[in-house]
Amino acid sequence: MSLRQQSLENSAIRQFNGKSLELIAQVVTDPTKSARKVYGSTFAPQNYTFLARAIHIEGEYGKFDLRIPVRIITQDSHSYSLLPGQSFSARARVIRSDEARVAVLALLEGDITVLTPASRLARTLGSIRTGLREISGDGDSGALIPGMVLGDTSKQSAQFKESMKRSGLTHLVAVSGANFAIVSGFVLWLMQFLVRKLRWRLGATALTLIAFIALVRPSPSVLRAAAMAAVLLLAQGSGRARDSLPALGFAMGAVVIADPWQSRDAGFALSVMATAGLLLFAPKIIAYFTRFVPKIFAEALAPPIAATLFCSPILVALSGYISPISVVANLLAAPVVAPITILGFIAALLAPILPVVSAILIFIIRYPAAFIGAVAQWASHFPVLSLGVGRQGFIRIILIITIAISMRIFLQPIFRKVIIFFLILLLASTWIHRFPSGDWQVAQCDVGQGDSLVLNLGSHKAIVIDVGPDSAAEDRCLRELGIEEIALMILTHFHADHVQGLEGAMNGRNIGQVWVSTNSAPLSESVRVDELIGDIPKITVHQGMRTVIQGDISISILWPEISMRAFDSLPGDGSAINNSSIAILVETPHYSLFAAGDIEPPVQVQVAPLLHHVDIYKVSHHGSKYQDETLMKILNPQVAIVSVGAGNSYGHPAPSTISALRQGGARVVRTDRDGAIALTAREHKISIRTSKNGLDLFR
Repeated sequence: MSLRQQSLENSAIRQFNGKSLELIAQVVTDPTKSARKVYGSTFAPQNYTFLARAIHIEGEYGKFDLRIPVRIITQDSHSYSLLPGQSFSARARVIRSDEARVAVLALLEGDITVLTPASRLARTLGSIRTGLREISGDGDSGALIPGMVLGDTSKQSAQFKESMKRSGLTHLVAVSGANFAIVSGFVLWLMQFLVRKLRWRLGATALTLIAFIALVRPSPSVLRAAAMAAVLLLAQGSGRARDSLPALGFAMGAVVIADPWQSRDAGFALSVMATAGLLLFAPKIIAYFTRFVPKIFAEALAPPIAATLFCSPILVALSGYISPISVVANLLAAPVVAPITILGFIAALLAPILPVVSAILIFIIRYPAAFIGAVAQWASHFPVLSLGVGRQGFIRIILIITIAISMRIFLQPIFRKVIIFFLILLLASTWIHRFPSGDWQVAQCDVGQGDSLVLNLGSHKAIVIDVGPDSAAEDRCLRELGIEEIALMILTHFHADHVQGLEGAMNGRNIGQVWVSTNSAPLSESVRVDELIGDIPKITVHQGMRTVIQGDISISILWPEISMRAFDSLPGDGSAINNSSIAILVETPHYSLFAAGDIEPPVQVQVAPLLHHVDIYKVSHHGSKYQDETLMKILNPQVAIVSVGAGNSYGHPAPSTISALRQGGARVVRTDRDGAIALTAREHKISIRTSKNGLDLFR
């Protein structure tokens, strides 16, 4: 790694840092579209990114021929059709990259010029991938098939990806050792009817592996998966299971020597640990379970249990939680994984030449694919065991595993029972202290630079005020809060950071009614909202309207007025739209709350006379510096909530705003530092719990 890193550091392209140059490069990986990201009230431009090999550069420091890996980012949509092996030229500005495996990040300026056509092999492989993507159909099942067969997740929605992750099924939609094992195992089984010698059968399987690698692209993750699969195939195909552990060690060494940066990659660690679990622990689980259940069930249960156990320290460090239901989800999905992979692989190969046959095969496997999608949706609604992210979660799970191993090896049976009791107590304590932990009345979702406030109505129902910029984050938050039905959704205004997450909020949830502002700008977002909500009742609200929900929750609309009023625009992002935000006052027997989207001082002055002291203030416009001090003094809240993204470029929240709130006696909580926030109110006494630090304060 040191030698490879040194070659990158000393590359001639590094001296152009921050400069523009003429670049000639060769495509290494397929270009992918970046996810649509909200930047304030609008979307960031659509980018395309891929790895390339810079082969010639020209700039103010001279001309250089070289061969160095770079990361390309471009807005040229034509780049999406590039195939590995093609060369292109473009004007680019190069900057240092945090990605260790590349020398620089090349930001292309303008369009690219293709210099060489794609090879026949590249075109054939590309048509196979495209053909499978096109014939797989719509919906979650249509998005799942290309992922399970070729690792192509471009059709998957953010909500579906979140459901697969939370249910522990994400590994099915990434090219992993399982894909290689299934395809190669099928070929190995088929060869026994054609070739008698094991050596020839293994040779045919190896050729299949090579062809599959070419089809799914020889990226580092694919080569890693192929190495791990080769270990299992050699161990099972040769009948020498005792040699499997040295073979795993050899595969690890080969991958790291070929690509040293794999040693820093969590995916590599997960592949190694999952393979080790299958080799070392799965046979023991099978032997143990066969005492109680038929062998076929024991063999189905063993792989997900072994892989989950061995991978759990890394999984917890990355995600912060373990999903106990993932074992059940994997058990349910296991019987249909192989048919989908094998028939999908055949359909992909036949798509360019026999599209009718491919369509029939896809029609057959769409049903089991839909079943996996349904399992993912079902399992994702179960609660997870939160242990904390990073070092904290890693240490906790290692401690639990160490206790369990020590108990098994060193302790007598009587002591084991005692330790088991305390281990269960530890897990129960972790469960009890999860976020949001029990009863809560108001929650602020952590959706980044955006807004989403949730008012609990009980029985898994809620009022949702704005839905943030990210569908996956919104869906994840509502799942954590246990919200299954939204009685009322209030979209304060149509800026993307307040409404773009609507699909996530609607995912599997009924919505009773939607309130919107009198200002439908920007039209692109308001039209999108109308299309998504369809027949759900939509009401345009204005100042003076009032409603009562569940008999004791009063909601008063303080803004906007029936006819829009013009105000002087403040510096920043869309003042006219911000100042048409819906402002509401919520009053209940246990708390009062004021929330007003992104209104700025001109409107804050207008609504101030209509207000009084409240317990909770959802600070307007993410705590920007444009605030009316008189309004804050009138509100004089116990708790001020600031919904804001970490490291945002707007400078939100402003130090002056935070200082003014604290001087008024408010306890300020903010999502960039505290994560998601849950408030419990009892007779106007507020307790606070946050997802990052578990803070629990009473006022």
